[in-house]
Amino acid sequence: MARAARLPAVLLLLMLLHTELPRGAELTFELPDNARQCFYEEVAQGIRLSLDYQVITGGHYDVDCYVEDPLGNVIYRETKKQYDSFTYRTEAQGVYQFCFSNEFSTFSHKTVYFDFQVGDEPPILPDMGNKVTALTQMESACVTIHEALKTVIDSQTHYRLREAQDRARAEDLNGRVSYWSVGETIALFVVSVSQVLLLKSFFTEKRPIGRAAHS
Repeated sequence: MARAARLPAVLLLLMLLHTELPRGAELTFELPDNARQCFYEEVAQGIRLSLDYQVITGGHYDVDCYVEDPLGNVIYRETKKQYDSFTYRTEAQGVYQFCFSNEFSTFSHKTVYFDFQVGDEPPILPDMGNKVTALTQMESACVTIHEALKTVIDSQTHYRLREAQDRARAEDLNGRVSYWSVGETIALFVVSVSQVLLLKSFFTEKRPIGRAAHS
């Protein structure tokens, strides 16, 4: 009886595992000052592509970004953005490039995260788009779990980026506090030595110049 009850759950898990996802890339990389980094992807015509990016650390948390199609046309361009999203349905087949530029910065390097996806997400159930009848209880549960998992993935990505930002800020603050502490220690040492020398000069016997010459 228990074995029969576990069968729908096993089938539901298999359906979720065999769901195909659109191909793409997710990357976090360092972008030095006065530098530009480009990425390339070959995409067929009529395919949906999406780009999400965010600056994690560095400077004012901003970066320039643009996307070009195979014909060299700029289909997306933003300057000094901390984060943004871009979705596009390709009109030509070929290699698309998207670039991140930090050329406007002269001394601060950035850490940039991006998620690049190509293709539409297929339905998790076969013929789901053409289905006229209502979904069964198992199919509804499958769709609900799938949407919940997508929400969990998005939340994990968000909190991971926030954690990276907070860690970078904490490390920067720790470095500033350390330098400030070293400076205060040096200043305290200099003031202490100066006070000792000043007090020592008060108790040092000074001979008059005339008496010293007569002797």
